[in-house]
Amino acid sequence: MIVVLAVGASVAFTVMTESVHRDVAREWDGRVVEAVGEVASSASVGRDGRLWVDVQLRGIGPPGQVRAVSAPVRVGIDPVDGFDLGAVVRVTAESAVTDAGERAALVLFASAASVEREASGVFAAAAGLRHAFIERSTRLPEPGAGLLPGLAVGDTRAVAAELDDAMRTSGLSHLTAVSGANCAIVVGAVFWLASLCGAGRGLRIVLAALGLAGFVVLVTPEPSVIRAGVMAGVAMTSILIGRPSAGAGMLALSAAGILIADPWLASTPGFALSVVASGALILLAPVLSRGLARWMPQPLALAIGVPLAAQLACGPIIALFAEQQSLVGLAANLLAAPAAPVATVIGLLACLCAPVPLLADLLAASAWLPASWIAATADATSRLPFAVVAVPPGVFSAAAVAALSACVGVVIAGESVRVRGVRTAASLVLAAGAALACAHALLSGPLARMTTPTAWSIAACDVGQGDAVLVRSQEQVALIDTGPDPDSLAACVRALGIDRVDLLVLTHFDIDHVGGVEAVQGMVGTVVHGPLGEPADRRTLDRLRSGGAAVVQGVAGMRGDLGAADWQVLWPERESRAYPPGNDMSVVVEIGGAEVPRSLFLGDLSAQPQGMLLHSGRLRGEYDLVKVAHHGSADQDPALYEQADAAALIFSAGLGNDYGHPRAEALALASANGARALRTDLEGRVLVGLDDGALEVWTERPPP
Repeated sequence: MIVVLAVGASVAFTVMTESVHRDVAREWDGRVVEAVGEVASSASVGRDGRLWVDVQLRGIGPPGQVRAVSAPVRVGIDPVDGFDLGAVVRVTAESAVTDAGERAALVLFASAASVEREASGVFAAAAGLRHAFIERSTRLPEPGAGLLPGLAVGDTRAVAAELDDAMRTSGLSHLTAVSGANCAIVVGAVFWLASLCGAGRGLRIVLAALGLAGFVVLVTPEPSVIRAGVMAGVAMTSILIGRPSAGAGMLALSAAGILIADPWLASTPGFALSVVASGALILLAPVLSRGLARWMPQPLALAIGVPLAAQLACGPIIALFAEQQSLVGLAANLLAAPAAPVATVIGLLACLCAPVPLLADLLAASAWLPASWIAATADATSRLPFAVVAVPPGVFSAAAVAALSACVGVVIAGESVRVRGVRTAASLVLAAGAALACAHALLSGPLARMTTPTAWSIAACDVGQGDAVLVRSQEQVALIDTGPDPDSLAACVRALGIDRVDLLVLTHFDIDHVGGVEAVQGMVGTVVHGPLGEPADRRTLDRLRSGGAAVVQGVAGMRGDLGAADWQVLWPERESRAYPPGNDMSVVVEIGGAEVPRSLFLGDLSAQPQGMLLHSGRLRGEYDLVKVAHHGSADQDPALYEQADAAALIFSAGLGNDYGHPRAEALALASANGARALRTDLEGRVLVGLDDGALEVWTERPPP
């Protein structure tokens, strides 16, 4: 108790001393600023195509008036060289304040960036080795070329988005960044090499520690890397010295020290996962390995017990913040296990041998083969049916996953659990869970079409906080936006029996409207899209083109057929510059005819452009159905909805979303016009058809 209180007091003191500086930086929220600071992390490419780095501010202020401030910020820039650890950089950016628990006080979206002073000393040398290795690796064939730098030195900038998604789905993403797994491989490799040379146990441990320290410097000693190194070092050392029982105390002491030095790590999932995974390696893996040894050889039991222990221990934490759990993670990790240490160790040697090009090329080519094996494993396992299961993030999901994980551990541990009746109860819980899982798999898989009404012509998929609406006429299908998540869209498309999308409308390129593109890549005929803004927008279209789609920008007046129905783009105006690319330049499309209700899809238009659309004269009479703009935000033009006079309004929003969508003001539009409000957040997937000219509605869940 005394230790806990001392750690708590130390953490509180650190937070108090840092808060003064952070509060000064946070005062610049929402303004255009000029900032100068030192790069404090490695760079990574985000989903928005920007290069993101942590920077320790030295000054911030209006452009040309920088004032001294010391606080951590997160900076996003267009990809540029020179942003290495230790470099001093200057950016002009729009600022946005972060949540109180985050390490960075501000997020800076840079419009201009320059390197004031390049990295020097050991950091410059490490950066030079990394850049040379990355350039050498990317000359090799894919898929292993882009993955190799991530496996060896934790640089994931060359990993393609598709492969990155596959790594996450297969539970292998811990290999593509500097995690405890990479650090453990380095420690184990040095320990083994030292033992081959006849070094004693003490010398082996010292050399392993030095090797780990060198690895941390090489890959960039940012907080997450130091944390992974400490956790892995403690876990591996406790095992290598033959005293795993001492490892738990060492781990707790190390975690406490890390939190005192950097309290903001406490709010990061990575810190919790690292500590828990290390604890599982020390305490749980030996127990599971002994239990598995009842049914298989000891080496195989150990190989399975280690990743299984990590997965069982980390599953509940993942369920707190992630919307899916990997069901193929254990199999993928077993398949990748022989290749991961080989790719990491040989890749590291190739990086260190950069001054000797011929040797470095030979080593990089040798490391490419196991890297390609890991990439192929990720791709194959991620494509398996039910590779992941959707789990709503939160405490209840975490508790359910924890209960199932505990039951699995109890059953496998066998005789190690001596409490009477516990193993029987655990077996019954797992049997019940397996039965429910099989029933769900059947209903969402082979039997999905049998549980879906066949007379639908419009389907609003439940994709969380986002839009994805299908329109069907005479077996031709249009999809308006793809939602934020490929898995959610894929489940909806599969349940409705859709294997071809003749028309894909991307109203604009916000992630909640285009994040699920991967689910339909390769099955799209024509893409009609909104104005391009960021480089990532063009990359999204390139992915669709590579799958065989024809791509065209949508402008008012564009029209076409969908089976027996017809569609027409009503907004935006051709070559209009009234608004920047984004919400207010969303492609607005109407579809109707034959068995398709006359429908209006408003994208994310706000009230002002809605008013401009209303006065343009393009809205032709009344509509049967309107997809409410911007997930039911309060920023709506009542006059447009009054003229549309729809029988039903669709609100596509996520349950319990942070924006409060749909807002009461938007829901009032439905009651004011006598329309039925159809909400994906409460009713799930919504299907609409026509029956003798009247709307017929089916919902996945009964309305409240």
